[in-house]
Amino acid sequence: MLPGFRLALGFTLFYLTLVVLVPLSTLFWKSAGLGLSGFWQVVTAPRVLASYRLTFGASLAAAAINGVFGLIVSWVLVRYPFPGRRFVDALVDLPFALPTAVAGIALTTVYAPNGWLGAPLEKAGIKVAFTPLGITVALTFIGLPFVVRTLQPVVLPALYPAWITAFALAFARALGEYGSVVFIAGNMPMKTEITPLLIITKLEQYDYAGATAIATVTLLASFLILLGLNRLQSWSGRLAAAR
Repeated sequence: MLPGFRLALGFTLFYLTLVVLVPLSTLFWKSAGLGLSGFWQVVTAPRVLASYRLTFGASLAAAAINGVFGLIVSWVLVRYPFPGRRFVDALVDLPFALPTAVAGIALTTVYAPNGWLGAPLEKAGIKVAFTPLGITVALTFIGLPFVVRTLQPVVLPALYPAWITAFALAFARALGEYGSVVFIAGNMPMKTEITPLLIITKLEQYDYAGATAIATVTLLASFLILLGLNRLQSWSGRLAAAR
């Protein structure tokens, strides 16, 4: 056993409990006040289910898009020298530095029916702003750096575990996104209302139990998805090592 192992482990467990487990446990404690029937009624309401479908569906689509095109971007930045590469590389980090609300306003302006990109797309019969497509665009925008920065230092065949990690990071980031989506979404119940916005709405209505119930389901679903992705990452890592 390494020197200081017990002390380091104890500090790690204490820190994780204080920073992660205690705050998350309040979700279960608060939503438990509804009772089982009340909890089920809240989380299976048609408006809530619609927000779940939109949030998880758009997050999955955005992560898949970033998984493909983020790989291409990272490959080009690593493999090919070209004029302006440092500038392009810096652009990748822009969604990190930009406040999400600013990103949402910018995307809405660009993709609105009278926007630079929205107008020609509207003529082609493609509406982006205030639709699920617009939400996917916003989530793709904020998730791209997670994929590119995760994949950049990696080469094949070790790419596969990192690729799964990049997908998981982009997916997890998209699930909880609020600021960049709330403007471009339109926030129409049953159509373009994301789960984080619905939670905020419940809180503004002082329905704390309902908000925590919805958040609890999102937390559990996210945890199970990320756990599955981590297991897949571990399996692909062992498979790559065996080869």
